[in-house]
Amino acid sequence: MTTLESHMTYTIHHEQTYMTQEDDWDRDLLLDPAWEKQQRKTFTAWCNSHLRKAGTQIENIEEDFRNGLKLMLLLEVISGERLPKPDKGKMRFHKIANVNKALDFICSKGVKLVSIGAEEIVDGNVKMTLGMIWTIILRFAIQDISVEETSAKEGLLLWCQRKTAPYRNVNVQNFHISWKDGLALCALIHRHRPDLIDYSKLRKDDPIGNLNTAFDVAEKFLDIPKMLDAEDIVNTPKPDEKAIMTYVSCFYHAFAGAEQAETAANRICKVLAVNQENEKLMEEYEKLASELLEWIRRTIPWLENRVAEQSMRAMQQKLEDFRDYRRVHKPPRVQEKCQLEINFNTLQTKLRLSNRPAFMPSEGKMVSDIANAWKGLEQVEKGYEEWLLTEIRRLERLDHLAEKFKQKCTMHESWTAGKEDLLSRKDYESASLMEIRALMRKHEAFESDLAAHQDRVEQIAAIAQELNELDYHDAAVVNARCQGICDQWDNLGTLTQKRRDALERVEKLWETIDQLYLEFAKRAAPFNNWMDGAMEDLQDMFIVHSIEEIQSLITAHDQFKATLPEADKERMATLGIHTEIVKIAQTYGIKLSGINPYTNLTPQDIGTKWDTVKHLVPLRDQLLQEEVARQQANERLRRQFAAQANIIGPWIQTKMEEISHVSVDIAGSLEDQMNSLKQYEQNIINYKSNIDKLEGDHQLSQESLIFDNKHTNYTMEHIRVGWEQLLTTIARTINEVENQILTRDAKGISQEQLNEFRASFNHFDRKRNGMMDPDDFRACLISMGYDLGEVEFARIMTLVDPNNTGVVTFQAFIDFMTRETAETDTAEQVMASFKILASDKNYITVEELRRELPPEQAEYCISRMTRYVGPDSSAGALDYISFSSALYGESDL
Repeated sequence: MTTLESHMTYTIHHEQTYMTQEDDWDRDLLLDPAWEKQQRKTFTAWCNSHLRKAGTQIENIEEDFRNGLKLMLLLEVISGERLPKPDKGKMRFHKIANVNKALDFICSKGVKLVSIGAEEIVDGNVKMTLGMIWTIILRFAIQDISVEETSAKEGLLLWCQRKTAPYRNVNVQNFHISWKDGLALCALIHRHRPDLIDYSKLRKDDPIGNLNTAFDVAEKFLDIPKMLDAEDIVNTPKPDEKAIMTYVSCFYHAFAGAEQAETAANRICKVLAVNQENEKLMEEYEKLASELLEWIRRTIPWLENRVAEQSMRAMQQKLEDFRDYRRVHKPPRVQEKCQLEINFNTLQTKLRLSNRPAFMPSEGKMVSDIANAWKGLEQVEKGYEEWLLTEIRRLERLDHLAEKFKQKCTMHESWTAGKEDLLSRKDYESASLMEIRALMRKHEAFESDLAAHQDRVEQIAAIAQELNELDYHDAAVVNARCQGICDQWDNLGTLTQKRRDALERVEKLWETIDQLYLEFAKRAAPFNNWMDGAMEDLQDMFIVHSIEEIQSLITAHDQFKATLPEADKERMATLGIHTEIVKIAQTYGIKLSGINPYTNLTPQDIGTKWDTVKHLVPLRDQLLQEEVARQQANERLRRQFAAQANIIGPWIQTKMEEISHVSVDIAGSLEDQMNSLKQYEQNIINYKSNIDKLEGDHQLSQESLIFDNKHTNYTMEHIRVGWEQLLTTIARTINEVENQILTRDAKGISQEQLNEFRASFNHFDRKRNGMMDPDDFRACLISMGYDLGEVEFARIMTLVDPNNTGVVTFQAFIDFMTRETAETDTAEQVMASFKILASDKNYITVEELRRELPPEQAEYCISRMTRYVGPDSSAGALDYISFSSALYGESDL
């Protein structure tokens, strides 16, 4: 059938409503002689423009249709259909029968004829005849016109407004007075055929000249007969609307080919714009992925560097640099990684919606590649932090041991100073008997003292060994000093033994010895050594990490203080020996030299050291109490950190669980979901201050060298990772809903359909985790009316689960149902559009592309189309067929 018949789908009640309104209007307004004259001329010319195709015409519209023959012929010409055979008789009933056949045909096209009967047409009723012709014009010439799904009249008016919008002095608002100056008709012609009229020379004050120009050009070059009279239009206050509409509709049909080309060009521009935008998104993804991977590549070697510094200050600087990396440098990269995933998902959604093949990034730049690189970064990062803390503990231990080593070495070297010279003397060779005995006793006291110092030498050697095992940076100096002390100690032992041997050889030569001096020396030496040990212990450096450890030191100190009364008794007993010596000397008039021949220790030495011990005891008390305060402060830091961490950790987990269910549990529209998710996002952003405060407490803990916390299972690392996952999850979930909105708006899916899809998904989401397993997905499809065989279900699974994860996500389900229910542009549609622009050729030229498309889209096509090589090729021919296939990822249609 003809093009006219193909438009029978036009809604009949619109036609009926329009005709009903027109009927009452006709009854009154056709009484105006000016309007009747305009309609006669216009309708007659319109009928003749079609009747001449059958080799005939009419002269008088109310007379020439009375027998119904030319009326039936007119309907056959404009419809392309055959009417029933007309009656040949000339009687009135023959004429009525023919006219009824024509009217029945009009009614068969869905037109309701109001108050128009065959008898009135046969009787030559002008009003009814004109009304009937207007009904035919409305059905077969104007009803075809539809712009943006408006009624025929509104569509024709909208078309005229758009075409004449750029022209000065033209403002089309109706089909009567808007056309009186003729400029609107001239603008319509110039818009489509600028070669026929010089619009710049037209004047608004010359309406008759403008109208005649339009009538003459239309008749001569556009094959549109002159249906109106310029003087009648200008001199009529309100020209007839039907006459104007009939004449203007001829322009619409005359330029239908140009409209078709414009529609095709618009379709192509839309497709090309989608492709250009997608290519831009691909380039942005590649750039962002490359920058992120390059940052990871640069960062990992820094984190893998495990070269320890030699000082605590340098290692603490490394720790501070690492904190800066975690606080300052890494967070923007976390956001970039999240944004990269969002951009990738958005791009894939846009490609699916535009029926394009999925985007495959360059090798090594897939989202999974970036995720693996990021995972490797975090593994190295975790190892680096553990190494830093281990090294700091090691250096702390080393500094403590090194200082303790120096202190013990200094005390030992101070004690051994001059001992080798003393042991090497041969003073016994010229000594008296008393002096020899004194020397012998003195040497025995020295041996006792020497044995007492053996423990300190062993401690020094043990500390040196531990420093070596802990890889102390100045181990060479430690080893040298330790070796010197050990060598000296061996030499002292040798010299001591030699001197003993010498004294024993002459022991028989000596007979007397001052027992009291000897007893004093024997008691004073170990007591003096005890005091040395006590002073050493009271000044001993300590390092603890808990209340329990410092409490243990306090307990040991309290035990030491409990021994002081007993030590004081020993002191008094030792000093009592010296007192007894003085008393005996006074009693028997013995003149003492004031020097104990068996020891260099004096009562004053013992008294001074005892006073020192008593002075050091409260100092030790103070240090221990200060350490108790420090450990209590550390414990408060632990509890403070744990109190926050034990709240923040579960809060993050709860939010993660809530977000995982929000997109499938919230009722209402996608916008409702988006608002809810945005509220979640804002709540999360507002919660950031709690994370920052916890970071501050964590830094205080590390600065206080606190590395463990028994009050919580959450470390700062756990909180950081959970926080980053929460930010990524809310951003990714919002992006999924945005993509659903994008899918709905781009594909025309209604909110009711989306709600139905969501309800179906929720019903079969057994675990309420936003995913269905294949069996539940099959049951869901069956419940929605799908008749699934194994092969068809396998094909569908490749669409919804291309990576074989074994689950179907809500987004994948929505994408599948969208493809099943929505229409999309296809490669065939784009080819058909190009074929229109190419005037039905199998190729298109550069000139045609630049003439029909905007400059940017035209150059885009020219740069990507290959040369056409068909047998009908000509110079400059381009292959739009393969180009259209490539747009949709098809190699061959």
